[in-house]
Amino acid sequence: MNVIDEYSRECLAIDVARSIDGDGVVRCLDRLALERGAPRYVRSDHGPEFIAFAVAKWCRLVGTDTVFIDPGSPWQNAWIKSFNGRLRDEYLNGQRFETLFEAQLLLEDWRIDYDMNRPHSAHGWLTPVEFVEAWLNQQQLVLA
Repeated sequence: MNVIDEYSRECLAIDVARSIDGDGVVRCLDRLALERGAPRYVRSDHGPEFIAFAVAKWCRLVGTDTVFIDPGSPWQNAWIKSFNGRLRDEYLNGQRFETLFEAQLLLEDWRIDYDMNRPHSAHGWLTPVEFVEAWLNQQQLVLA
């Protein structure tokens, strides 16, 4: 399961498991909310892991709205679809993982590289991490 911040294009998580259910989604979202605060909304498709009672309950508890894309409309979730394609084409198609742990470690390395070393044209060729840092600095100036 991949989690992307639509604003910064930052990959917040790549959770790797043999299967991920609603409880797994909640664990990931909870971890991210503790690190960064709860998101304003979560956009996803209608997969069973995302429409699960546990996810709906978590969203209600933290005050997060859900936005579901229409079935058969992947363009409504363009950032994650683009990211998933890039991850698959650039990395997953050329890898063979011996263990689940190996996949978790190597994909976390890829995620960090993506966030720290890959500039995006939409952000003036800043990496996601550089964009977030620049945005935070700007917010500090506005508050001062």
